[in-house]
Amino acid sequence: MSFDGPQVILTLKILVFAVTLLLAGSLVALARGNYQLHGRINLAFFILTLVTLLGFELLIQVIDPKLFEYIKNNEVLSHRLRIHLCFSIPAALLMPAMLVSGLKHHRTLHLVLAVLFGTLWIGTFITGVFFLPHG
Repeated sequence: MSFDGPQVILTLKILVFAVTLLLAGSLVALARGNYQLHGRINLAFFILTLVTLLGFELLIQVIDPKLFEYIKNNEVLSHRLRIHLCFSIPAALLMPAMLVSGLKHHRTLHLVLAVLFGTLWIGTFITGVFFLPHG
C-alpha cells in the first residue's frame, strides 16, 4: 500500500488534531491541580509528536523524497507550507526544553516556554489543519 502526498497530509492533520486533544487534556489536568497527570499527558504528547515527526521525516527524506513535489511546484501551496513551518519547526525545537523544564520542576522557565510553545502550537494547528491541502 502506498500513500500519495494528499493522503499523508490528511493523516498528519488527524494526528495533529489527536495530539492537540491530548494537550488540551493536559491543560485541564493542570487547571484541576493534578500536576502528575499533567506531566504524564505531556510525556505522551511529546512521545507521540516526536514519533510522528521522525516518521514523517523518514517518509519524505528517505522513502519518497518526491512525495510533496505537487506542493513545491505550486506557489500558493509552497507559501502555505512555509508559513506552517514557521510555527511547527520552532514548536518542535521547544518541545524537549518544555519536557525537561517540567520534569526538573523549573517552574518559571517552564511557564515562559509554555507561553511560547502554546502560541507556536496554535499556529501549527491552524496552519496545519486548515491551510495545507489534503485533496
